[in-house]
Amino acid sequence: MTRQKKKSRFDAYEAITQSIVEKMDDGGLPPWRRTWTATGAPRNLVSGKVYRGINIFLLLLQPFNSPYWLTFKQAKAKGGHVRKGEKGTKIIFWKMLRKEKDGEEKVFPMLRTYTVFNAEQCEGIETPAVEGACSNDDDPIPACEAIVAGYPLPRPEMQAGKPSYAPFLDTVRMPRMDEFTGAEEYYSTLFHELAHSTGHKDRLDRDMMRVAAFGSQDYSKEELVAEFTASFLCAEAGISPAVLENQAAYLKGWRKALKGDPRMVVSAAQRAQKAAEYILDNSPE
Repeated sequence: MTRQKKKSRFDAYEAITQSIVEKMDDGGLPPWRRTWTATGAPRNLVSGKVYRGINIFLLLLQPFNSPYWLTFKQAKAKGGHVRKGEKGTKIIFWKMLRKEKDGEEKVFPMLRTYTVFNAEQCEGIETPAVEGACSNDDDPIPACEAIVAGYPLPRPEMQAGKPSYAPFLDTVRMPRMDEFTGAEEYYSTLFHELAHSTGHKDRLDRDMMRVAAFGSQDYSKEELVAEFTASFLCAEAGISPAVLENQAAYLKGWRKALKGDPRMVVSAAQRAQKAAEYILDNSPE
């Protein structure tokens, strides 16, 4: 008789993947292509720290305008409470475990989850005002321009046709802003292409020569990293990226790959975090 192997603990990777797959299956668009008025990157209300990596993606999936999040206990500590019936959002963190092995203490990272609630799900809690940086016309957006200007890659070349990054020439090419339906769409696309450029061998070295083959598995993984990076940079700038139906359809094609590899989403988000920090010239905490 064959014994059935039981899961001994909650699998954070699978839970995160499932939430993303469900969003794609029910027709929901990825957060970096939604049209809400963004108010900045998601952050913890108590500590003020901006969430990182996959957590940005998971929190932007939720239908709230406030960037502030907190745990059930934090809400009580601030003199308020989570409204009855509100459902929390699971996010992840790495807990460092110390174990004795072969007479030597070693540190092992362990992925854990915890639940947070948006400030809009709470009562009796005050939150600071956050100003967005949205634009409803074709004028340059200062917050986005500052990100582009600070990146150590020459200004993108303006040309007609499809936006692209040429790894052989280490060049980003972009149509003019007035060829897009709005400024937010222009910058979200530009951030996507700048993300690809961080993979150059003189930067984060993601072996861009290998991933250059269109349609290959490596190419598809790189596209996911670039989309995550664009999401993070849009959140940093506080803009509302425009919705592109073809991009939503493309990402729906990830369902099969995601279901086959639950760690792919978290891995892509980790790479994207490094890419976003490189562009922003931020050092990891």
